[in-house]
Amino acid sequence: FCQCVINAAFAKGMLLVTSDGTPSKTPKKLSFLCGCTYVGAMLASNASLKWVNYPTQVLGKSCKPITVMILGVFFAGKRYNSVKYLAVLMIVCGVALFMFKDGKSSANETVFGVGEFLLLVSLTLDGLTGVYQEKMRGYATKPHYMMMALNLSALVVMSVWLMVTGEIWQGISFCTKHPQIVPEIITFSLASALGQNFIYITVTEFGPLVCSIITTTRKFFTILGSVILFGNALLTRQWIGTIIVFAGLALDSLYGKTHKPTVKA
Repeated sequence: FCQCVINAAFAKGMLLVTSDGTPSKTPKKLSFLCGCTYVGAMLASNASLKWVNYPTQVLGKSCKPITVMILGVFFAGKRYNSVKYLAVLMIVCGVALFMFKDGKSSANETVFGVGEFLLLVSLTLDGLTGVYQEKMRGYATKPHYMMMALNLSALVVMSVWLMVTGEIWQGISFCTKHPQIVPEIITFSLASALGQNFIYITVTEFGPLVCSIITTTRKFFTILGSVILFGNALLTRQWIGTIIVFAGLALDSLYGKTHKPTVKA
């Protein structure tokens, strides 16, 4: 909640500094729907951790570019060449292979349970968020307007959620008992606002699919960087995943561009 407040405030400040005063033509309904799917994906992903472990969540969310691409084709009129599909599939598979944690499953662990269902819901909502963002791009929506609109919409949804579930009182009680966490929350939220600044610039300039590829490969490059800097060893499987990711990125860079993808009105 605090994160969305600071994100929205940051976006408003950037609009005051950079905007020429021209009002946005983006329909309010479209902005609200995009905000709802955005926060819904986040809530479903976080809730899934009650039933699945973190590596499973990371693996599931690494499939985000696929849902963004597929739903973008069906609902936003996006068109990609066959190489683009292959490149995205290679990147996702490579990241999944790299991030996969070896380990035996417990006897009572199900193949598809509540946690996996919530991850599927989160991925679907991620894809729908990409659809709405593509439609907002059709109105030449500026990055900081998109950032502010989505976070304000998310605030509305989360306010209702916190009041209905009573979590708002738990959060206030926790912060009252542990006031030292408040500066940490503020610092985290400021870092989030700065990160979202670049995320929405990427979305408005290059599209949600490119942004989802960047955010998916971010964890991969973070771990790969630690390997290079600190000399941590990689498994054979991880080296194979690394090669697949770089091959997919190179393929996309060289042959995955389309001249002008169309967007339905």
